Amino acid sequence: MTNTRTRILDASTELFRRQGMSGTGLKQIAEVAKAPFGSIYHFFPGGKDDLAGETIRRAGGEYRDLVLAFFAGPDDLLTNVETAFAAAATVLVETDYADACPIATVALEVASTNEPLRQATAEVFADWIEAGGRHLEQRGVPPEAARGLIIGFITSLEGAFVLARSLRSTEPLEAAGHTVRAAVREALGTAA
Repeated sequence: MTNTRTRILDASTELFRRQGMSGTGLKQIAEVAKAPFGSIYHFFPGGKDDLAGETIRRAGGEYRDLVLAFFAGPDDLLTNVETAFAAAATVLVETDYADACPIATVALEVASTNEPLRQATAEVFADWIEAGGRHLEQRGVPPEAARGLIIGFITSLEGAFVLARSLRSTEPLEAAGHTVRAAVREALGTAA
């Protein structure tokens, strides 16, 4: 059995991903976490913003590792990129288009209204860019192209999530996957 703090963070991640931060209340988080309501303030004295900041950073690391696991897969980089987008599409379909990225969901809500949480999402995205760029370089992408490619990957994936959820179609993820794959192919061809 996981501890109460971990259950609260897990519940926050799940609910933020599905409903956004503004659509998620602390009572709902406590219910999903099967935790006493007061435990939220015990572990996160700053309330919802404190909890959200930690949820963003924790989920950001988990999602970074998930994406990098695709890049490190046994197949070639081009196949791995396409597999990452296909896996994202599968998750959306299996969850009736509810499960997207909690970081982007919250970032859209707080970018202009909550500076500490905007900074938390910016830190996560910066970490993804740095780690992803290094990973692409290790897979043969020239350093001068790696940063642009990982930014293109992230923006394509996050934008495709928005369109896919709205349209209730995996077509945006499929199109984004093909576009990013073509960009990676070009960068690898330039390196050769």
